Amino acid sequence: MFAAILDTDGRPIDRRALARPGLIVDGPSDTPGLAFVHAPRPAAGDWCGVAFLGACCLAGRFRLDARAELRARLSGPFAAESDGALCLRAHAAWGDDFVQHLSGDFAFVLWDGERRRLLAVRDRLGVRALFHAAAGGAVFVSDSLDWIASAAPIDRALDDRWIADFLTVGHCLDFERTVWRDVKRVAPAHRLDLSAAGATPRRYWTLQLDEPLYLRRAADYGERFVELMIPAIRDRLPAGRVGVSMSGGLDSTTLAACTVMAAGDPARVVAECTHFERLMPDEEKHYSALAARHLGIEIVHTAVDDLTYDPGWRTRSIDSDEPHVGAIAAEPERRMSLGQAALAPVWFFGEGPDNALVFERDAYLAWLLRRRDWRRLGEAALLYLGSKDGWAETLRRYAGPRPPSAGFAGLPPWLARDLDARLPKPPESAHPWHPLAMASFADPIWSALFSGFDDDERQAPFVWRHPYLDLRVLEFLLSVPPVPWARRKLLLRQAMRGRLPREVLERRKAPLADAPHAHPVRTLGLPVLARDPRLARYVDFGALPDAAASGPLLDRLIAVHALDYWLARHP
Repeated sequence: MFAAILDTDGRPIDRRALARPGLIVDGPSDTPGLAFVHAPRPAAGDWCGVAFLGACCLAGRFRLDARAELRARLSGPFAAESDGALCLRAHAAWGDDFVQHLSGDFAFVLWDGERRRLLAVRDRLGVRALFHAAAGGAVFVSDSLDWIASAAPIDRALDDRWIADFLTVGHCLDFERTVWRDVKRVAPAHRLDLSAAGATPRRYWTLQLDEPLYLRRAADYGERFVELMIPAIRDRLPAGRVGVSMSGGLDSTTLAACTVMAAGDPARVVAECTHFERLMPDEEKHYSALAARHLGIEIVHTAVDDLTYDPGWRTRSIDSDEPHVGAIAAEPERRMSLGQAALAPVWFFGEGPDNALVFERDAYLAWLLRRRDWRRLGEAALLYLGSKDGWAETLRRYAGPRPPSAGFAGLPPWLARDLDARLPKPPESAHPWHPLAMASFADPIWSALFSGFDDDERQAPFVWRHPYLDLRVLEFLLSVPPVPWARRKLLLRQAMRGRLPREVLERRKAPLADAPHAHPVRTLGLPVLARDPRLARYVDFGALPDAAASGPLLDRLIAVHALDYWLARHP
């Protein structure tokens, strides 16, 4: 972790009072009103610490993409310098525009001694967290929400809107809010200018998508994808072994295949597949084994039938910065994380293609029609017809009765009547030919996803990384014409032809038959609520059902229990 404290009136900060076991207190000697706090560098090569250059200094956590290109643009012999030092060099070279030259996973604070200004910056997709609060005449910034909540003299009131969203959908629908009313998040792709005048947020980057990418040959799309994945993975590889969270699906097996190519040695790659043996039908073990054997990599198969729900979860001492429904399996998750850390210091996760390769056929074809681009429209229609199989299934689907929607179940009936609860809105985007894909990357659910990975990293000495979210890869995935390349992720299937078993490439997406924790929770039940008095502001206890009777609102009931547990641990 790292943190910065700036007294806006310039009063000296008692650095000795900030000292804690395992933490280092530092800062510029000529600025007694500023202090940095940081832990030693985390595992697996992320840089974490303090760096100085002239009148500027910073504290943060970095893993930069395309370091060689950044060094070349800086035109200096900086090969041996840390990511933190390179960030300071970029600031010296480009001034306020320096953040536009940085890409990767990072969060940091930078003190500009000449302008007497503190900048707080979060990476473009929000992989790394960053929080801030103002209290007692000082500004506190840190990547640890718990640290700010304990170090800053804030009013420890809860944020009612955050709580309402959590109880309604499982995560907050705003980027900036936290569970604490007086502590805020820095939104992804934002910088925060902090001075005696206050805090000014500024967006420094927006995901943009203009014209589709049209390549000369169909084979060029798969080749370009692999060409971009290799450097994205190499920028994230540790010195030794790397792990891949791998099901038997296309995204994760493709990630494993590209990792083998980037590492140059299958022995450096280990995969883990979690699967079910009793709770529900599950073929992940079979398909992941086929892929691992084809790639020549080690694979660990972990049956999770008994790990999705811990009946004794309320007796555990695993903390999280904010309430989360994963508390019901936090102890099994901790043991799994320790097992992963023993196999490799860095693990890859395959999130990204499901969002970027949404098959938006109608939006794309309608856009071509509006533009009267008859040639592209005709080519797209022919490519779609040529790539489509399963016509009989399509005809049955359109001719037969439509199944009921499995969408959001509505507001839980046990929410307090005066609670300002919100229903989640469908993603909106004005993008003319890829609206759903573009909107999906502006959804606050990503912050909740990355928070879960942060929890894993706190429990075990390893790091999660996300090669598909490398901007070079992500922007390419978004830019390929949805017809035909997003249909059943044809792009990945073509790129992996000959690199993965045919049986894996031809497999259709197989969603789980039920929520993994549903059966054990309904069978074993939920513990008795402690009924923290603060919970009564949000929940009508008399309207709460038991787990067996909750049906589609089971996760919302679990959220009540998770909040009650978290409140008990945060008096």
